[in-house]
Amino acid sequence: PPPPPRLFALFPQISVREIICKMKPETGTVAYIDGANLHKGVESSEWKLDYRKFRSWIRQKFSVGDAHLFIGLMPKHANLYTSLQDAGYKLVFKEVVYDGEGKAKGNCDADLVLQAAKDHYESGADSVVLVSSDGDYSSLVKFWLDKGVRCTIVSPAPIRKCSILLKKTGVPIVYLEDVKHKLWYRPK
Repeated sequence: PPPPPRLFALFPQISVREIICKMKPETGTVAYIDGANLHKGVESSEWKLDYRKFRSWIRQKFSVGDAHLFIGLMPKHANLYTSLQDAGYKLVFKEVVYDGEGKAKGNCDADLVLQAAKDHYESGADSVVLVSSDGDYSSLVKFWLDKGVRCTIVSPAPIRKCSILLKKTGVPIVYLEDVKHKLWYRPK
């Protein structure tokens, strides 16, 4: 039988470089961002985060390649999702459910933990940033430490509101309140 056609013969418009770039994930530190915790933590401190500046800041400060932002999926926020993707976030959606009072609930904690564990076993990132102030993630932080993964926490909440469980892990914690002058959203 004749040899199978070469990939580039079938798709001459695609270069080798494009295929390789699409296959490889970004290198560097991986960020796992609890979107609701980030939004609520900053909002409770009475300032508004510029998500584009934040993405740039975590890229520069921590060498973050992939930034996974876990967020509830609500059709009315389609423009927000597009804007976040354009800023460089990889969005991971959680279906939103509504309580008896009509309040949206899209808790992403379990999805974030599962994705982080999956990524560790499949790609073995050696450095991570967790963006949350929620103590429910302390077990994930301990998992990373047990596996020799360097971990930094970025707390959207101020020091007095960041979970003691995260503080007890001993990993470095950066408080957004301390760098809000760099990340504050200013309307144009």
